[in-house]
Amino acid sequence: MPVVYLSHGRHRWRMILSGLVGRDLLAGPSLAWDRPENFLAEVKDLWGVCRPPIDTAYGLDMTTNDTLRVTDSRTGRSYELPIVDGAIRAIDLRQIKTSDDDFGMLSYDPAFQNTASCRSAITFIDGEKGILRYRGYPIDALAGKASFLDVAWLLLRGDMPDKSESASWAHQIAHHTYVHENVKKFIDGFHHDAHPMGILVSTLAALSTFYPEAKAVHDRDCQDQQVVRLIGKMPTLAAFAYRHARGLPYAYPDDELSYAGNFLNMMRKMTEPKYSPDPVLEHAIDVLLTLHADHEQNCSTNAMRGVASSGVDPYLAAAAAAAALYGPLHGGANEQVLNMLREVGSVQNVPGYIKRVKSGELRLMGFGHRVYKNFDPRATIIKGVADEVFEVTGRNPLLDIALELERIALEDDYFVSRKLYPNVDFYSGIIYQAMGFPVAMFPVLFAIGRMPGWLAQWQEGAADSEQKIARPRQIYVGETLRHLDGEDG
Repeated sequence: MPVVYLSHGRHRWRMILSGLVGRDLLAGPSLAWDRPENFLAEVKDLWGVCRPPIDTAYGLDMTTNDTLRVTDSRTGRSYELPIVDGAIRAIDLRQIKTSDDDFGMLSYDPAFQNTASCRSAITFIDGEKGILRYRGYPIDALAGKASFLDVAWLLLRGDMPDKSESASWAHQIAHHTYVHENVKKFIDGFHHDAHPMGILVSTLAALSTFYPEAKAVHDRDCQDQQVVRLIGKMPTLAAFAYRHARGLPYAYPDDELSYAGNFLNMMRKMTEPKYSPDPVLEHAIDVLLTLHADHEQNCSTNAMRGVASSGVDPYLAAAAAAAALYGPLHGGANEQVLNMLREVGSVQNVPGYIKRVKSGELRLMGFGHRVYKNFDPRATIIKGVADEVFEVTGRNPLLDIALELERIALEDDYFVSRKLYPNVDFYSGIIYQAMGFPVAMFPVLFAIGRMPGWLAQWQEGAADSEQKIARPRQIYVGETLRHLDGEDG
């Protein structure tokens, strides 16, 4: 079984590779570091040390001397792999072979729990400390203080826009909110009770047929044109899907309103000549969109990058991303929170429900996160937004249940020791419901906010010379060669 040594700072860690890289890590300082002469002698005695091929191109700062030393107990050979930014190149494992015709060592990582698929400068997350930053800006410095469109510019361009850029950008987006009249006919073809997320996914893909020039995916000017179109048309497609399900006539965009205000206009306008959105609800939508704008390499973003890596246009890639978001484990999580709160029923039932959760009978929805092992920084912001919204809409009766669940969970060592803190989904569903959005629209609202992030990730991936078409390896566990009955072996 291969043994790995990681040389870094004053400590050395030993890792047993359980047949595949990435398992059972045992940590502790090496005695060799306490006695430098012993360490040097140990290094000199090592034989068969292999390094990556000379032509390995990292495109990174390779001045670091940190390495991962792998000793393969099957052959006795040792390999030294460079560590850059706390990671090794998985392709460097391929040199670890038992024979010339051996394919080489693979890393096995179901669901990419410890694998970086790209280098990105867009979003930074420190799950242990509860940090979320867009292009270096903390989320609490942006949400509610910068408009959603300015945050979209930040994600796409890398810096906040100045006043002139902000105004020009908002003007561009506003003038691309209209969709071709045939898109309305396409939506009309869906059954009256079709889920709005299914309509959104389909219409996003259909836009590919309206803009065939979008296939020039490596032309930056062409890319930017599709970015404006997609961000501009998302609220329109979402609102049209909603009104189709309600049997209402479509309300056209109003260029004079803000991005969030225009969305509310297309959702709610009836017979009035001009719709005026409530400023508190308009602000709340803007903040909620900002909180969802990007979140590193999540399931839908991975879908966006993976599908786009084939060279397909961004409309089809975005449709794939939206389809991934449709899943209950991703964009549908806040719906699960509402279902839980309804099941609890009242504040008096909260202790009993908590008891059933601790016994393993139930799950506490909206608590814990795949990435955050501390509080979700978005949850703190969204809780403040909830207070503002309820001043306008009236208090959602589910809020009292949610607050009591949160209070008890944060004081109970069972949840604290497991680092189960409220996440962004815990309050977002309550807010959306209070604002009059049906549950089916929750993932659609999520998708509107996430579109700039998907597009920023798409453009970054397209410009990354290291990226190729996504094609993960597998470990085959099926039958060996077989023959049909009557055939010779």
